[in-house]
Amino acid sequence: MDITLVQETPFRFRIERQGPMRVPGVVFAARELVPQVAGDKALEQVANVATLPGIVRASYAMPDVHWGYGFPIGGVAATDVEAGGVISPGGVGFDISCGVRLLAAGMDRDPPASGMRRLMDILGDTVPRGLGPGGLWELSGRAQLEKILVAGAGYAVEHGHGVPRDLERCEDRGALAGADPSQVGQRAADRGLKQVGSLGSANHFLEVQAVDRVYDAETATAFGLHQGQVCVMIHCGSRGLGHQVCTDHVRVMDQSLRAYGIHLPDRQLACVPVVSPPGRAYLGAMAAAANYARANRQLLTQAARRAFAAAGVGLDLVYDVSHNIAKIESHDVDGVSRQLCVHRKGATRALPPGHPDLPADLTRAGQPVMVPGTMGTASYVMVGTVGNDAFWSSAHGAGRVWSRHQALRRVRGEQLGGELEAHGIAVRPVSWRALAEEAPDAYKDVDAVATATEGAGLARRVVRLVPLGVVKG
Repeated sequence: MDITLVQETPFRFRIERQGPMRVPGVVFAARELVPQVAGDKALEQVANVATLPGIVRASYAMPDVHWGYGFPIGGVAATDVEAGGVISPGGVGFDISCGVRLLAAGMDRDPPASGMRRLMDILGDTVPRGLGPGGLWELSGRAQLEKILVAGAGYAVEHGHGVPRDLERCEDRGALAGADPSQVGQRAADRGLKQVGSLGSANHFLEVQAVDRVYDAETATAFGLHQGQVCVMIHCGSRGLGHQVCTDHVRVMDQSLRAYGIHLPDRQLACVPVVSPPGRAYLGAMAAAANYARANRQLLTQAARRAFAAAGVGLDLVYDVSHNIAKIESHDVDGVSRQLCVHRKGATRALPPGHPDLPADLTRAGQPVMVPGTMGTASYVMVGTVGNDAFWSSAHGAGRVWSRHQALRRVRGEQLGGELEAHGIAVRPVSWRALAEEAPDAYKDVDAVATATEGAGLARRVVRLVPLGVVKG
């Protein structure tokens, strides 16, 4: 398929319908953020997603868009449930409910360097990370795991791993409805039993940050943030359990395509109607994995709280939101309210002020939107805005421009660690190789991504955060 971008505004491009595309493609980005790296087929993937049965309005790409499995990372697509709309695991990703939560500390930046080193040493010693098993909570067996799969962060809080307010500041109050643990295979369950409360690997992190700049003081105050404040950002997901759930259900859907008469330009888009038995089975398993991810971040929150408590400092949850998920939502399409299956893969929900799904104390402000950068660069807290036509969706981070293999060829982990330390950023990696894979140069400019996100009307900047120390998976 020949992909031609038509620029509509400084931050919006259009891919006109052609061939089997049912809707156009829309790319929210500045020109310099549009994927141009050889081998990055993200724009082709945007067009491929536009062929999905039941898709409405457009196939969207966020400013951090880059190549992924089936869907581009940074892809958003909604299908009409009652008009044959499909659910595609490729539109969620393997790390189901990977997301970000931000904690605000009761202290300001510029603590003594030795104090920050001690804090990072505690976090480095107590936060499980890396490939394989190892978590903060050893579960007794599948029966207890299934309680997490249904109740998510709520089950963790119920068992002393947090406070009730944490659930108010978590998407879906910490648990996505409709979870069906019976659709989670035994291999997935076995992987999940030993990983609750762990970062994992790749781009996952726990980062100590400080508010470097305030763009909207009123909204920042509503979020509990102020200039100079120390924060903790946690980025992780559903670990091996979510990966296995995706693997298992992609296989089923791939084998079901012919039965449902679905023809796709890319088999990685394997899908079935939302209302079909395999569609409902995947949604139930996906919700269960999402709840596991929420519990996982809740456990890591408590690990961070224990570390800060050693210095007599508390941590309050600002918000927790997923960026790899599909949800059944009501949206107006062509003046008619429809039940849609909204896929957000490497894209975060961004509810505007007044939305009924917001916590009561954030109704006037809107939903916090976290846009993390990578080591040595800034991160942003943004807020959802009125007028977002991408089903209240926004960018989720900086977005890769180098593969991990490219990063390893170009960067030495030991040298990068020294450079970060020289800039006052305490680094606690699981390995030098893991550090090199996530080098800052491997990602887009997060400042440019935030600017494009605001320019496109997806979300508005509230505060900019800079790193003080990072624990890497």
